[in-house]
Amino acid sequence: MPSYSQSPNHPAPGGIRIEVADSRLTAAAQSAMEQTLSGLGLRAASRCAALTGPVAGVHAELNPGFAATYLPGHDTTGVARALSLRTDANDADLDREILLTMLASPVAFTFPTVAELASAVRIRRHIVQAASKTALAFDTEHAERPDDYWTYDEDRGFTVLPGRSLIDGLRKATQPDASGQLYSFSCYRATEYVTVLGIAQELHSANPDLARRLQRQWETRAVMSGSFHETFLHEYGSLAEPLPQRFYVPGDRLWFRNPDAESSDIEGYEGSWVFYLGGGHFNNFWERGVPYTLTSKCVEIYHWRDGVRTDAAGKRYMDEDVVKARVHDTLADPEATAAILARMMRIRDPQGVYAEGGCIDATRERVRWVRPGHTDIVLPDFPGSAQPMSIAA
Repeated sequence: MPSYSQSPNHPAPGGIRIEVADSRLTAAAQSAMEQTLSGLGLRAASRCAALTGPVAGVHAELNPGFAATYLPGHDTTGVARALSLRTDANDADLDREILLTMLASPVAFTFPTVAELASAVRIRRHIVQAASKTALAFDTEHAERPDDYWTYDEDRGFTVLPGRSLIDGLRKATQPDASGQLYSFSCYRATEYVTVLGIAQELHSANPDLARRLQRQWETRAVMSGSFHETFLHEYGSLAEPLPQRFYVPGDRLWFRNPDAESSDIEGYEGSWVFYLGGGHFNNFWERGVPYTLTSKCVEIYHWRDGVRTDAAGKRYMDEDVVKARVHDTLADPEATAAILARMMRIRDPQGVYAEGGCIDATRERVRWVRPGHTDIVLPDFPGSAQPMSIAA
């Protein structure tokens, strides 16, 4: 089974590695990698060379001078602005930012072929574009989907009706432009839908057989939560070796943790699942077209502690109007903003611990390989045991 993990005896540098099965394929892989970089105008910004040691292949990374100028300390949040990339309107510019930030990664992105890398870049582009169009109705207790594409069963979750396109069903469930309305479900489930949509779009041409199996899977049983993560994603970084706080690749799925113990007990406010869109922005599932910056996201989560209220029945809830007012006031005060960022921009505490950590996760999540002969996506057996369901999911 292909793996992203590196041998502890041969730690890989960051950037992008193409690890080929036969050393005789190295020259072709290097030529293909150089063509990819040149095609996006990144050849002068990067360096590409054959791997040395027991693993054959190619290693590409940014030139140190370029990295120091445009992505200092692996900070990727300002590179699009610095290079005047129009990632919201130009697919090639978005692909440039994706590849630039991958080349800047302190942890190596490893692929078996340059074609697999190209698929990964396109999947990230699809995810960014879908996340930008996604909007939900906030509801922690109920969930709904377009009934002309979806049906619900307690044991199987929301499944696509036979004969209905999974891609179209995912778009209608998440994108109001496609459906004409907002549907209620959690931001966590929305990140799953956007991820599967990005994968399905690439599989249509890159791996039609896996595309058909993915369609059948969602007609049979939804893949969710822990099973979803294990099936489709790979986590990189760790609490022991956290990624830099400002390192993000467009299309990364990530979590901002609520470091306040009291407000995190309110359902839906444990943290926030989002995608990095590039250009220093993170998607906003609740106000499409108003993406978060790293600053505004940190400030919002900080002020959740100020919105905690208790209703007549003794149940705690979040007063969003109070939160919005506090966020507005803080962002208008540079000193107050800086003080909150000093607290929130720390790496989060371990699960269950509420001490000195902030809201920044140590890890990010990326999609597994998808192309024939290399894919490490293994769909669950259809008759497998039921997964725990949440109607709000």
